[in-house]
Amino acid sequence: MLSGAAQISLQFPGMPRPQRRERVQVWAREMLERLGVALVIRGVPARTGPMLLVANHISWLDIVVLHAACFCRFVSKADVERWPLIGTLASGGETLYVERRSRRDALRVVHRMAQALLDGDVLAVFPEGTTGDGASVLPFHANLLQAAISADAPVQPVALQFVEGGSEELSRAVSYLGDESLVGSIWRTLCARQLRARVTFGTPQRADGRDRRAWAADLRDEINALRTAGVAPSCDAVARTRSRDSAGSSRCRS
Repeated sequence: MLSGAAQISLQFPGMPRPQRRERVQVWAREMLERLGVALVIRGVPARTGPMLLVANHISWLDIVVLHAACFCRFVSKADVERWPLIGTLASGGETLYVERRSRRDALRVVHRMAQALLDGDVLAVFPEGTTGDGASVLPFHANLLQAAISADAPVQPVALQFVEGGSEELSRAVSYLGDESLVGSIWRTLCARQLRARVTFGTPQRADGRDRRAWAADLRDEINALRTAGVAPSCDAVARTRSRDSAGSSRCRS
């Protein structure tokens, strides 16, 4: 993990943008492997933009998991930039940081998001605004959805879950809630056995006349539905993160 962070810090400034983005995904998959976390992808992730991914938020590990599933530019609170290792990955992945207590800064980020979508990027947000317990999805803040409305870009709902290996029980190992420390959460993740990160991608949708608040409520309902749906994994989507091909893709064996 440290070597990957060093590569991002030292090599990225001279790398072409497509190569940097590919490297972020490879590094994320390698990090999951070292943490002992299996990646299970359901549905079809966005490969090209414009697209805004909207996901529920459980843990610091969500950023790594989504980067491993598909490259995307996150919109995250400014604190993430200072997190060890995760902050390096987030910055290497061209994250847009926002000071959430500043309305002015939020407006600035919405404008930058809209421009990034118009430029064809895949962005990702956690509209709960904080981490939840994984058993339910908190109400969504709608402000950042204005970027997709302004850019007339589609939004793809994404459901994140962490489950115990060999069962469908939700795992608390990766929890980063309330007064829990980042170090403690990382330690529990390292000690967990057969941990699986399950990422379910829903069908992209457009606003179709909805304002951002109505759209946020509908997306929350959709993510709740994805969390409970028994969707079978697609052929190339069950990925022990041991796959290290340069394209960052995983293949099923027949």
